[in-house]
Amino acid sequence: MAGKLSQLKPGASRSVHLFVAASIWTIVGLSLMVKGTVWLIVAQQLWIIVPALLIGTIKSKYLLDHSARKSIARIVETRDGGCIGGVYSSKTGLLVLLMMVTGILMRRSTLPREFLGLFYFSIGWGLLYSSRNAWIAWSQRGKL
Repeated sequence: MAGKLSQLKPGASRSVHLFVAASIWTIVGLSLMVKGTVWLIVAQQLWIIVPALLIGTIKSKYLLDHSARKSIARIVETRDGGCIGGVYSSKTGLLVLLMMVTGILMRRSTLPREFLGLFYFSIGWGLLYSSRNAWIAWSQRGKL
């Protein structure tokens, strides 16, 4: 029975896992940046992008890069054929869920759109900038 179930598992190589991880960070980062930019345009406060870039870069360098490298190491240490759903650990999945709920609550709050724009853009830029770690690992996939 276990053998039959494993045949249904959407397995993928480490290279595909790295590509998926890099793509997720890139797409989510760009999406958050676009949403933040829209709020800043509506608020006529585009200048806030400058401090948002600085905040996002600092967050990337001191927090997100560590998380990205940890995820990459986890992927590289696994064998080819692992389930594509296993790109990230359960702990990371819970953290993502918490961040999504926080984002929903913030959007529904009475917080000024300038603050939301700063928040979304800086987090988006941090994710996009840190995605370089996974893209580099993916580009070196022949060395795995």
